[in-house]
Amino acid sequence: MIVRDKPTLLQLLFAVKGSVLPRIAPRIVILTALAAGVTFVDQNGLLPLAHPSAAPFAVFGVALSMFLGFRNNAAYDRWWEGRRLWGQLIADLRALGRETDIFISEPDRRKQVLRLALAFLHLHRANLRQLPNDAAAKTLTGEDFSATPHPPCGALNQLADKVSAAQRAGEIDGFGAKALTERLGAITLAQAGCERIATTPLPYVYSLLIFRTTYLYCLLLPLGLVEQAGWLTPLFVAVVAYVFLGLAEVTEELAEPFGTSVNGLPLDAMCRVVEISLAPRLGLEVPEPLLPKDYHLS
Repeated sequence: MIVRDKPTLLQLLFAVKGSVLPRIAPRIVILTALAAGVTFVDQNGLLPLAHPSAAPFAVFGVALSMFLGFRNNAAYDRWWEGRRLWGQLIADLRALGRETDIFISEPDRRKQVLRLALAFLHLHRANLRQLPNDAAAKTLTGEDFSATPHPPCGALNQLADKVSAAQRAGEIDGFGAKALTERLGAITLAQAGCERIATTPLPYVYSLLIFRTTYLYCLLLPLGLVEQAGWLTPLFVAVVAYVFLGLAEVTEELAEPFGTSVNGLPLDAMCRVVEISLAPRLGLEVPEPLLPKDYHLS
């Protein structure tokens, strides 16, 4: 995620970090070159070209911008829901730390539960990003969860086993077991919500329709501008292509909130927030919070 103050005018014009311009620049150049070719042919009378009114392009452009806006809102809703779910996970793991102090009397058992909770969070992050199992989980518990069918659930299952064993050993009463079980249920619900977002992309037909109509619009636009704009036509086409293609590309990034792009959610930093909260209860040195590097918080 990009974290920076309000940019100055120069930064606004030339900032590249977090911008989609590097990815869409080749397509803008191609569309601008084609517009320049149409302008050259028209200005030199090499071929008789149709000069349709600009009105249909205005209507087409408004409809396309509305559809792009709808798709962008759908993508942002996914991004924001992902952030809310991770906020819930942070709150639940902090609450779990307090509840273990209240309900589990045996110190070693408390630490085992909290280490498994932290291991779950790291494994959940790796699972959402489709990365190999995080080494932090093995460091915390001494166990390798890669052999389990679903590593985050493997950590949660072990955590539940620890709570069950504590109840059988008389280290926790029935009310405490119920409270901890409900907390695990809330964590599982947030986990399932994140996985739903990660495994259910925006409908492909949206992307197909958006990109097809955007390219079609940018390819036909020179015919509607060349008569009045002349050699400024390629410039206008470049600006329109930047707006429409840029918005479409932004939507692609926001639709994958757990990805590793610069506009993805800072899952590493959120895991560190929980580590900072639980470190005193585990007798560990409190780590430093993760800070943005070149305005990027991972």
